[in-house]
Amino acid sequence: MKVAFHTLGCKVNSYESQAMLNMFEEAGYQEVDFKEEADVYVINTCTVTNTGDSKSRQMIRKAIRKNPAATICVVGCYSQVAPQDIEAIDGVSIILGTQFRNEIVNLVEQFQETHERIVKVSEVKQLRKFEDLNIDRFLHTRAYLKIQDGCNRFCTYCTIPYARGSVCSKDPDKVLSEVRELAAHGFKEIILSGIHTASYGLDLEGNINLINIIEEIEKIDGIERIRIGSIEPAFFTDEVVEKIKGFKKLCPHFHLSLQSGCDATLKRMNRRYTTKEYKEIVDRLRENIPNVAITTDVIVGFPGETNDEFNKTYEFLKEIELSQMHVFKYSPRKGTPAATMENQIDPQMKQFRSEKLLNLNKENFNKFAGKFIGQEIDVLFEQSIAENTYEGLTPNYIRVIVKSDREIHGEILKVKLTDIKDEYVEGTLV
Repeated sequence: MKVAFHTLGCKVNSYESQAMLNMFEEAGYQEVDFKEEADVYVINTCTVTNTGDSKSRQMIRKAIRKNPAATICVVGCYSQVAPQDIEAIDGVSIILGTQFRNEIVNLVEQFQETHERIVKVSEVKQLRKFEDLNIDRFLHTRAYLKIQDGCNRFCTYCTIPYARGSVCSKDPDKVLSEVRELAAHGFKEIILSGIHTASYGLDLEGNINLINIIEEIEKIDGIERIRIGSIEPAFFTDEVVEKIKGFKKLCPHFHLSLQSGCDATLKRMNRRYTTKEYKEIVDRLRENIPNVAITTDVIVGFPGETNDEFNKTYEFLKEIELSQMHVFKYSPRKGTPAATMENQIDPQMKQFRSEKLLNLNKENFNKFAGKFIGQEIDVLFEQSIAENTYEGLTPNYIRVIVKSDREIHGEILKVKLTDIKDEYVEGTLV
């Protein structure tokens, strides 16, 4: 039996897809490319934007066309918040939300016996139990490890609390056990991921938090790098920064979600910090962590964003010179407060503002990467991208490409950085 996966959205989704794939492989299934004919297709959906919804539906229909006799499984955030949309698509066999994924193989076998559509989408608002999904292998040399799910923040533009429920955390003993398994399989870097990673441990007994779990992972042999996924800026208090200064394996790279550089816009978004507070955190990290990279997300065209508000965002980002930023055009999400706010921004203005920030992003990346040209830095090589050409990352998240006559996938090697390209740096092995 053959199974094919298509994953949309965030790194948490990537982790969950890999965990489900492991279950299928343990049951004797063979993974094939999503473009190939398979007996089972799994579409792990995203609903962060309208584009995510649209792409999810597109991939569902693509799988059905490829093999109308296949078992089509639709899981994830989109099917959680809008299961009726999925049910309206003829040919879908199984619909799961953001729970019950650990039952997916059994549900596939059940469907193949009865040929009756299965819909398991539970209410997540009161969910307090972490769904245990485990992995011991990934396609690349860096492994994403989901340690937390859910969010209690309710930003006015976001559907994720409705899709994922309240904060819940993976048992710390299970986290460490999974890290040891990954280390035994040769992984050198672990990326700790979650929907609101800074909330790790809030629902656990014993004052467990993200810093505690990093301390324990630091002790595990074989793991040479620890990276944190997107994290709330306010996490980095003076006490936390003082603590992480002593960590040996934690990468000097932090993705601090900003969303806007204008306080009025932040307030409408229900973000719980000001630009002054954000800058203080950036300065604190730069003063204490050598060569630190700070990346971010920014939304343009949020309802009511005037030219003056956008210009404040632009000038703020120009001032603080973050190393990289992902720019998103605001997309109204049904059921969120922002969707009904006055003064929605037209698509052409969103596009203009997006392009302006993307140009600034190139300038900021060049400034940041330029500091390291001529230096020798350790690079973990993740994959081959062409013949004798390999791609990897520095600890501070500079993507590096080198030529090598030998296979270097999975190795950490010293590289001299030589030249900046669009979004990466060329280098030569030392």
